[in-house]
Amino acid sequence: MLNRLYQWTLAKAAHRHAERWLFAISFMESSFFPIPPHPLLGLMCLARPEKAIRFGFICTLASVLGGLFGYAIGHFLYETVGQQILTALGLAAKFPVAACYLRDYGAEIILIKGATPIPFKLITITAGFIGLPLFTFLWASIVSRAFQFMLVGFLFWKFGRPIKAFIEKYLALLSALFLVLIAGGFIAASMLTGGGHKSDRCSGATMESIR
Repeated sequence: MLNRLYQWTLAKAAHRHAERWLFAISFMESSFFPIPPHPLLGLMCLARPEKAIRFGFICTLASVLGGLFGYAIGHFLYETVGQQILTALGLAAKFPVAACYLRDYGAEIILIKGATPIPFKLITITAGFIGLPLFTFLWASIVSRAFQFMLVGFLFWKFGRPIKAFIEKYLALLSALFLVLIAGGFIAASMLTGGGHKSDRCSGATMESIR
């Protein structure tokens, strides 16, 4: 099923309404869709590098708006909708740990997410469930999503098709280093002020402990 969804997503790159599909998939992926927008974004930038920054912006905007939708699901509809989404995507077991870390570290976890394969939908639904301050959630999501998507758009716009090989080889590493540096500063500060015990506590978090 996931392979069919992946192929369906890639097919939208050649659609005459490709930008609308990019927006829709980026929005849905932030709250309930299993396939990330990166393959579609990459193909669209490869085909039209002169519009790559525009594509990156569309992806960023839609992802942040979708994140707010995921936040609303977690905040208002977790028991009826959010729990079913996470179970269907195989993320239910990770939910208590994510909730614990978000409560302890907040924005740092969202920033780190931009450099890891942690599904963004897990972060958005969890943030809503625990009531993470909306402003914190919003600015951290913008930074994390913009760096990831706008960087791809900028590189394609600046260097065109030849940048494809570089992006495939080094983008994940560069993204990780940059965002880990930002988030690492927050976490280090937390540990220096007595928060170093939190990670051990969160690793064994359960639903009962986060309610």
